[in-house]
Amino acid sequence: MTDHSDFHNSEIEQRYIICMKWGSKYGAEFVNRLYNMVNRHLTLDFQMVCLTDDDTDIHPDIKCFPIPELNLPANLPERGWKKLTTFKPELYGLKGVALFLDIDIVIVDNIDGFFTYQADHNDSVVIIRDWKKPWRMIGNSSVYRFKVGMNTYPDLLANFERNFETIRKEVRHEQAYLSNYLREHHHLEYWDKSWCVSFKYQCMAPPLLNVVQAPTLPTGAKIVIFHGEINPPDAITGGGGKWYRRVLPSPWLQEHWH
Repeated sequence: MTDHSDFHNSEIEQRYIICMKWGSKYGAEFVNRLYNMVNRHLTLDFQMVCLTDDDTDIHPDIKCFPIPELNLPANLPERGWKKLTTFKPELYGLKGVALFLDIDIVIVDNIDGFFTYQADHNDSVVIIRDWKKPWRMIGNSSVYRFKVGMNTYPDLLANFERNFETIRKEVRHEQAYLSNYLREHHHLEYWDKSWCVSFKYQCMAPPLLNVVQAPTLPTGAKIVIFHGEINPPDAITGGGGKWYRRVLPSPWLQEHWH
């Protein structure tokens, strides 16, 4: 793991791209591809940071740190809770504005706007508005911007750890807790709905049509989000499980995902 003892930047407006990799589902190539995509599509200066349990083969320009520990019971089912550690009041000396990106997204256009977007409130977290049930006002945490290491959300993580047994009965994923907590104690804002599109809901044709009609990229999209069974390699080559869930090849993704 990278030595982080001398990594500290006191500039308030330092920009960070933060991602997270743990377990064996995704290898270092996903982190490196993400870094390449950001380099191609972000014209502003940035430092990329990966929180990970294994930094083997990750590009040397990416700062790697251990994923902070969560004070939770052992052997829990995966619900993405680890993402909440990005809101630690002190995170390896990082201070500034951070854009968290899942490592299985595909960036297809310029993403400067994710940093230049002017939030209505100083403590706002800006996130994707969930596509499936937007009336619930729950964010999708594949892409969210926040202030890192500036004690803007001092009790967000501690509250989660204190009340975990209650919270886990109320919500299934970290993004639901995050959204509910921010709306109650801080502010939650949503990206322009055209910026982050769901491959499953917005690129693929409706059920049954999907077996004869290939996925397409919606106008105005900047980032394609993958959730469910399909990931970028599957989407590029096509395939899937049962015939009615089959995804036809999306070769247009290949030019972006490298």
